[in-house]
Amino acid sequence: MSAANDTKELIKGAEWLIKESSPASTFTSEQFNEEELMIRDMCTQFLAAEVMPILDRIDSLEEGLMKSLVQKAGDQGLLAGAFPEEYGGLGKDFITSTIINEYLGAGHSFSVAIAAHTGIGTLPILYFGTEEQKQKYIPKLITGEWAGAYGLTEPNAGSDALSSKTTAKLSEDGKHYILNGQKCWITNGGFAQVYTVFARVVGEDGQAGFTGFIVERGTEGFTNGPEEHKMGIKGSSTVQLYFQDAKVPVENVLGEIGKGHKIAFNILNIGRLKLCAAALGGAKMAFEISVQYAKTREQFKQPIANFGAIKHKIAEMAIRIFAAESALYRTAKWIDEWEKKLLEEGKPFNESLLGAAEEYAIECAILKVYGSELLDFVVDEGVQIHGGNGFSAEYNISRAYRDSRINRIYEGTNEINRLLTLDMTLKRAMQGRLNLMGPAMEVQKELMSIPDFGDGDETPFTAERKLIANFKKAILMVSGAAVQKLMMQIESEQEVLMNIADMAIQTFHAESTLLRVMKIAEEKGIEKAALHIDIMQTYLYDAADTINKSGKDAVNAFAEGDEHRMILMGLKRFTKAGPFNAKAARRRIADAALNSGKYHF
Repeated sequence: MSAANDTKELIKGAEWLIKESSPASTFTSEQFNEEELMIRDMCTQFLAAEVMPILDRIDSLEEGLMKSLVQKAGDQGLLAGAFPEEYGGLGKDFITSTIINEYLGAGHSFSVAIAAHTGIGTLPILYFGTEEQKQKYIPKLITGEWAGAYGLTEPNAGSDALSSKTTAKLSEDGKHYILNGQKCWITNGGFAQVYTVFARVVGEDGQAGFTGFIVERGTEGFTNGPEEHKMGIKGSSTVQLYFQDAKVPVENVLGEIGKGHKIAFNILNIGRLKLCAAALGGAKMAFEISVQYAKTREQFKQPIANFGAIKHKIAEMAIRIFAAESALYRTAKWIDEWEKKLLEEGKPFNESLLGAAEEYAIECAILKVYGSELLDFVVDEGVQIHGGNGFSAEYNISRAYRDSRINRIYEGTNEINRLLTLDMTLKRAMQGRLNLMGPAMEVQKELMSIPDFGDGDETPFTAERKLIANFKKAILMVSGAAVQKLMMQIESEQEVLMNIADMAIQTFHAESTLLRVMKIAEEKGIEKAALHIDIMQTYLYDAADTINKSGKDAVNAFAEGDEHRMILMGLKRFTKAGPFNAKAARRRIADAALNSGKYHF
């Protein structure tokens, strides 16, 4: 089949909002092949053997310990998965690299070090470096001989990364760039050998160009500060970097002068998805230790797992984990397929993956928000299940609670990612990349018509598919009205933008969950998929109310009079879910988790 034909079958970024997807075209974690399952198990075994027994030593920042763990992971090939074979990598696909990120994600501070090293510490050189730079650095980075770090954030340049004050000026002999400035919150900064650092190149005319540089440890004029004392991820090396007339060879310019923003933002797209994967791995670990505790902790002469309040918590944790997993691997497969399409069209490998990640940048932002908030929810409920013991450092759930909090801040705060979700969608519509106008007009016509109550002859999942379709109509209706009413002022109405983003985040995860469950039911039969159907129906039932609330908050902020009443009526119509016994479904889900003692859905 030609690449041109493949393009027609691949769903573009954000097209799920205006098109109905099928279970057959949806990738799920049930489809992992033998090799992927083997790599998954290798990651799990590595954490069990090398990381989990020494968590206290890691958190004490024992000299050389984290660096040695990175090297051990390199020895087992866990750093090399997605890297090309010509640089010593294994050349695996994007699904495999996502699996590695998930199943090493339960390793607390170690997971942060590994994710930073294989992601922002290495990928900028792989995707933007010259062949000489790649040959020099990549082989040592993917074996763990050298560790990588990434210097973007500054004391006064966080979310507004492009306001960087660090400067780079060409030396008189033209052989070096002289860097001056400061970077902060640099993961792996205390032991890395190779740093991707961003600075503004200043010429004689005063023009400044945001540019990436490869800086090695030992560079004259480059030092790092002491380790930061943090609320969580205490074992992750986090330092400030200082540049005082630091001499960086001109051959260490990364990419093009003045084009550093391309490196920074493209790497973040991939990083957001991988952060979701790591958060998912951490959530599964926290879920399992909470289930085990609930089974063994007795109160009132019985295990607390017997009580409905605890069952509710366990079930809700499982439901949200399932939704995150469904959306994550659905998106990872899209990126994998788009990358292969671009390769078939003759694009080099670096442009192919970067192009694929950019195509699904909206979904990556959605995953980052949901994944990080999922983990925060799971560890918080985990502490609650542990009661007073959850507040004790003797129980690992307290470490998981502290370590989780950073995920909503880095790789772009969740507020930034919510704003990006709608901003990128609207820009694609204006560029003609996404046809929002046609579907939005259809929703307007539907609002004026008599509601469709159905013919009563429903096949399995008909009601759920209709509900998802209506969720999408609610998003189109509210966002369309907001754009029409607020026009150019919409960018300053951040609360409204975040409300609509929340509608999209819930809808994307609801649809991903439904498609996965439909696929399971098709393969195993309705009866064997009963527990998965409980998960899906409970998620959709709750999502309807959540989407309704977010929609109302948005509409109440900008609409009035007849328009206000009509949109609210439409919102009520599009978020109306049928009666459902969520308590009974949650109890069945919780009982299954308690019987297995782990996350097994």
